[in-house]
Amino acid sequence: MTGIVTMAHGAGGILMQRLIKDYVLRYFKGGSFEVPLEALDDAAVVNGIVFKSDSHTVKPLFFPGGDIGRLAVSGTVNDIAVLGAKPIALSMGLVLEEGFPLKDVERILKSMNETCLEAGVHIVTGDTKVVEKGCLEGCIINTSGIGIRTEELEINLQIVRRYRRLDSRWILDSNLRPGDKIIISGSIGDHGLAILSSREGYGFSSHISSDVKPLNKLISRILKVGGITAMKDPTRGGLSNALHEWKEKSNVGIYIREEAIPIRQDVKAACEMLGIDPMNV
Repeated sequence: MTGIVTMAHGAGGILMQRLIKDYVLRYFKGGSFEVPLEALDDAAVVNGIVFKSDSHTVKPLFFPGGDIGRLAVSGTVNDIAVLGAKPIALSMGLVLEEGFPLKDVERILKSMNETCLEAGVHIVTGDTKVVEKGCLEGCIINTSGIGIRTEELEINLQIVRRYRRLDSRWILDSNLRPGDKIIISGSIGDHGLAILSSREGYGFSSHISSDVKPLNKLISRILKVGGITAMKDPTRGGLSNALHEWKEKSNVGIYIREEAIPIRQDVKAACEMLGIDPMNV
């Protein structure tokens, strides 16, 4: 076995998918689950329960509009909700660096509590570890969560099946079919640019604020309207990566009109200055 892990292996793109398929799935795929690991969806479904685990790192830990605590709760809540489930409980694994200020620990935990209240979920179990100084930068948080089926999901599936066949009992990346429409619920790039503007060495400042938040209540309202076949909370790799995952798993082509994608003017200007594509942020 040769080669090394690079930062690109965790960026949500092709190298990350290759790492998972070539190494992780070699040892862990299998099992008669409704949505198994090898589906590589946002969460698994085991005996009717949606189950998700996610580890969160971000630099800096605090940024305009959010922090690692808000990110950790929102990320897991949203990955459960996009399958059409109601998130009900989370776990928290907190790994702290020796010397990390306790005032920052409290600030992060307070933010997690506020985000849980916003989402209507509870942290019910967890673990805390401290590692030697220099082994990580500040802290890493893992959140896992479970979710259950809802009446809203059943309503949504009934409406979809009035118009076309849908075999799945859940909202999955593999559900897209020709004729489906892509809807974006907000502007893209805000979160990524808010973080970049807070990092030392990037040479720019802005008033861009992260839009990180739990989306489960919004999703519940959307499901009542019905007609949703797939949902995604674009994170690493941005909108481009989310569309690519849908394309690969649903075996469809996706046509988008770039001029119709909502991008704030200050985000667009910052991306042009940094030479990055907001579709990938």
